[in-house]
Amino acid sequence: MLIKDANKIIVSLSKPEKMPGFAYGLPAWECKTGGKLVKVPGSVCFGCYAMKGNYTRFPEIRKSQYKRLDSLKNPLWVEAMATVINSERVSKLKVFRWHDAGDVQDLDHLNKIFAVCKLTPQITHWMPTREAWIKDHLSRCPDNLIIRLSMTMIDQPAAGSWPNTSTVVTTGAKCPAPTQGGKCLDCRACWSKDIKNISYGKH
Repeated sequence: MLIKDANKIIVSLSKPEKMPGFAYGLPAWECKTGGKLVKVPGSVCFGCYAMKGNYTRFPEIRKSQYKRLDSLKNPLWVEAMATVINSERVSKLKVFRWHDAGDVQDLDHLNKIFAVCKLTPQITHWMPTREAWIKDHLSRCPDNLIIRLSMTMIDQPAAGSWPNTSTVVTTGAKCPAPTQGGKCLDCRACWSKDIKNISYGKH
């Protein structure tokens, strides 16, 4: 598949300024668990960053996210995503993030992500999620994909039953980005399976 044809199918990737690689975002308004948590004070989704700022200031961003969501129905989506991620522009950065906005929609979506990861073995993929049901499918997770369960409440302890997690804390955050101009720079902790839990500071 040609890159130009693949890009038409997946719509586009995002390139968050903070991160060392490309990402793929969906509309946060369609998060299955997050869509409920956004209404819960004290949850990590309350006041969700992906429902404000540039995500709402520029209508084309939200429009693109919904186009990406719709593209998941395309039978060529897996091939198209793999083609784009394997391109020199993306693959040279060696890391990829799933869902800088949004989350896994269902099992079919998860299976497609697994397939893409298997077709891009030179890339380390990171996928944060609040969809706890994914635990039942971790045994099938490709070796180059790290899935971190994001705890739902601020200052909630990490779930010991998951191999990799992330938490949001009011004090004692380990993520170095706030001290590095809001950027990852050379930190790759989120992509490392050796790091059991990543704690982010409350925004």
